[in-house]
Amino acid sequence: MKYLEKIQTLLPLGYLYLILLGLLKEGLQYHQLGINILNYSSITDILISPVAEMFASPIMIAVIILFIGFYFIVQAILVKNRHKNWAKKILGANRFSQDASKQEIQKAIFPVFILIIAWQLLSVFFGVGLSGGKLILKGIRQNDFTCNYKLSFNSGKSEDAYVFDMNSSYCFYITKGSKNIKIAPIEAISNFELINNQKLK
Repeated sequence: MKYLEKIQTLLPLGYLYLILLGLLKEGLQYHQLGINILNYSSITDILISPVAEMFASPIMIAVIILFIGFYFIVQAILVKNRHKNWAKKILGANRFSQDASKQEIQKAIFPVFILIIAWQLLSVFFGVGLSGGKLILKGIRQNDFTCNYKLSFNSGKSEDAYVFDMNSSYCFYITKGSKNIKIAPIEAISNFELINNQKLK
């Protein structure tokens, strides 16, 4: 029970860490585009961004599952082979007695794996933010995007656009023949029509 209570205690800190990672990813991506994303984000956007980011793509979901699976598999292997020399070297022979229980070893190595997973997540979010901004910037410079939405505005105007991001308040997009990013309030758009076959060129 104490082991589970420790995990429950760490959950709020873990979510706070994910929020910081989400801010890092968004900041890196939009900084390259000359946008201060915090000026266009609500508290709700900031709070849900890490969860939305993690479950936005199959690749990110797979990475998270691999991280969790990695922890449990390696932990099980170390605990099962805790009396072997190679396992003792990894665990640290002086940290445990010869008759240390499975629970004692799990409790001791848990913080180490938390740090490993935290570092791995930092690397992933940093890489996604950096590469995402570069890809968008490259597409803008080369004007090489496929329109994915037809945006209809409350004014009656409509535009074929590449919408590369949106949150609860704003839509970020590029239109045909333009190299400028447009930012429109969501409330100004009456309809999003999904399209997938028009080049911006």
